[in-house]
Amino acid sequence: GNLTFTMIKPDAVKANNHAKILQHLIDAGFRIVALRMWCMSRNDAKRFYAVHKDKEFFEPLVDFMSSGPIVAAVLEKENAVAELRKIVGATDPEEAAEGTIRKLYGTARRYNAIHASDSDENARTEWSIHFTEADIICHIACSFSNFISVFVGCMFTSMFFASRLSVMKKAG
Repeated sequence: GNLTFTMIKPDAVKANNHAKILQHLIDAGFRIVALRMWCMSRNDAKRFYAVHKDKEFFEPLVDFMSSGPIVAAVLEKENAVAELRKIVGATDPEEAAEGTIRKLYGTARRYNAIHASDSDENARTEWSIHFTEADIICHIACSFSNFISVFVGCMFTSMFFASRLSVMKKAG
């Protein structure tokens, strides 16, 4: 699919790296469809990481993710999930490839700066915790509306110059 979800974690926000990470995503060709900075409650974090509820790291992860602000984003790009996971890098920053977000901004396996959805289905599930469907649809509709406005504007400009050129040729 063309949409995915990412979340810049409290460690990266606290270190004031969230703008750099967003710029990294934009430079990699992603378009931000929806963006929200907020503090997740423990219940929000438990809901988000419910898939890990039986693992030993669940409670520390919930504590960490509710410890400060996060930046949630829905991103658009062709093959979005795979492309995002490629530039985010391995879970452990020490194992992440050079130039990846986790290599640049992560400090440990748990404090790895960013979350990236692992499938189209999980992306939709995860962004629904942070955004309404109306948020997503609104941004897509606004983008389409802007495209139509620019397209129509270009058409009128072309028609104006074509008519002016025609008048100039006749007057010629």
